[in-house]
Amino acid sequence: MYKIGIIGSGSWATALAKLLTDNDQTIYWWFRHRHQADYFQKHKHNPKYLAHLHFDTSHITFSDSIEFVAENSDIILIATPSAFVKDAIDNLHNDVFKNKKIISAVKGILPDKIELLNDYLKRNFDVPLQNYFTVLGPCHAEEVAAEKLSYLTFSGIDEKETAHIASLFKTDYLNTRTNPDVLGVQYAAVLKNIYALGAGIAHGLDYGDNFLSVFIANAADEMMSFLTKLSLHNDDRLEPNYASSVYLGDLLVTCYSLYSRNRMFGAMIGKGYSVKAAQLELNMIAEGYNASKCIYNINQKLHADIPIATTVYNILWNDFSTEDTFHKLENVLH
Repeated sequence: MYKIGIIGSGSWATALAKLLTDNDQTIYWWFRHRHQADYFQKHKHNPKYLAHLHFDTSHITFSDSIEFVAENSDIILIATPSAFVKDAIDNLHNDVFKNKKIISAVKGILPDKIELLNDYLKRNFDVPLQNYFTVLGPCHAEEVAAEKLSYLTFSGIDEKETAHIASLFKTDYLNTRTNPDVLGVQYAAVLKNIYALGAGIAHGLDYGDNFLSVFIANAADEMMSFLTKLSLHNDDRLEPNYASSVYLGDLLVTCYSLYSRNRMFGAMIGKGYSVKAAQLELNMIAEGYNASKCIYNINQKLHADIPIATTVYNILWNDFSTEDTFHKLENVLH
């Protein structure tokens, strides 16, 4: 039996913790604020996220110390929004993750250095890629909490170890898959949030389902083009199936689902909200916002043809008119 540390206390972290406790795994769980951890311990549910979901807290040790969580864990699950990862762990001592397995549930690029979590961990904590794994959808926290059949894909360069990590989360209502494309799946998760934000803008502008189907089909093609360019740039010999659930499936559910915070954020932008007003109204992190700027900057070297992602970037960061910019995009889609 492993001891698993969780860094993060939002809805995604809470849903993943449910899977682990349903499998009787021992958890050390970090909460930034002690009073929230104390509330969870007493009332057996997260006070802020998925509050209807009750836990057997006998499997959980709560702490407001990341050092304590890391030192007592064999596997560490990082499930904070990408913009907050650095603030959470930047001051930890350099060998805190030594010989630990790291699972990333982060669905974005760390904006400070425009890098994936694995690059940040290697640079700051010397975490080797063979000790790094990712967990991605298509999967919404709300449906995991409701025990609706869902799928998660775990990626890592060691196939046997990846399968073992995945088995810790498998339940009757959660199927797991494995994938060796540990870098590509992370960029796919970043891109799908941008496209979901764009789908939301289209909805806010009152485009219909016919346009949205064309938009998403083009987004899938654009994602494949970007990831192919990226793999060539990195001299990656993998040939992933981009039609599989971790790529296309996650794109579809994020663009269509009413649970998608990126789609909700985009819909507000399409209806005329400013970025700041939409952020205040949503009261949750829409990863696609920072991701659009990061991908735009990364693409200055790759030169992939990504008109949809560029359109979203220009609306969010350069104050382009939503109506005019989407009207121009209409003529680019095929």
